[in-house]
Amino acid sequence: MSRRFEGQVAWVTGGGSGIGAALALELARQGATVAVSGRREDRLREVVGRIEAAGGKGLALPCDVTDEGSLQGAVERLLAELGRLDLVVANAGMSVGGKVESLSARDWHRQLDVNVIGVALTARAAIPHLKASRGRLAVVGSVIQYAPVPGNGAYAASKAAVHALGHVLHGELKKHGVSCTTVNPGFVASEIAQVDNEGVFHADRPDKRPARLIVPADRAAREIARGIHARRREVVVTGHGKLIAFIGRHFPGFTTWALARM
Repeated sequence: MSRRFEGQVAWVTGGGSGIGAALALELARQGATVAVSGRREDRLREVVGRIEAAGGKGLALPCDVTDEGSLQGAVERLLAELGRLDLVVANAGMSVGGKVESLSARDWHRQLDVNVIGVALTARAAIPHLKASRGRLAVVGSVIQYAPVPGNGAYAASKAAVHALGHVLHGELKKHGVSCTTVNPGFVASEIAQVDNEGVFHADRPDKRPARLIVPADRAAREIARGIHARRREVVVTGHGKLIAFIGRHFPGFTTWALARM
């Protein structure tokens, strides 16, 4: 097994489930000590337990990415316990669904506070320490920014903003020896469909995404880890995700027409 991240310290937000949990486990398998953050401490401890059961080292680091004080406290505790920071994955996110005409200001604030401002604040808290280690930053967007689906305006807008933010960070950090990789996944197994517009998890809520296209999170995590290690500017994950990104980039008019008919 490749040990690309041997001896490094990684921090993954949104690390209690889905892509975040799978990526934390993958980074640990590749030699990193991994701190996982999120709001559900029981989930974080479960991920750390799996890391340690496989012979790795992990740290449950609860925090709220929309709260600057919470983020700063998490970074301070990480440094106190693990000593350094080499890799950060700003993965925390959620989806507010509904047509634009039905969304309130509160809906928009909740969506952008978590998916955009939370990513920016996570990066801000980590950057001084990544500069010291000449490390790696990754921000998690979505292929939806290439093919905005009607009824998902807030989520699509937030991920388009993350895409822009990731590319700006790549330019700002490159001269300091720090890379920023923007990760745009397609459909990956996660709990995002079970979380409502208020951020509440419902285990019995159906996942309306096309089941045949949903890729296991561990497979996506391996591809993401390769891209982060290679310091790629952007990684599009899953075969259908690459196809969506290609069509969305090169045939935007057709994409808009097709999605509207769907």
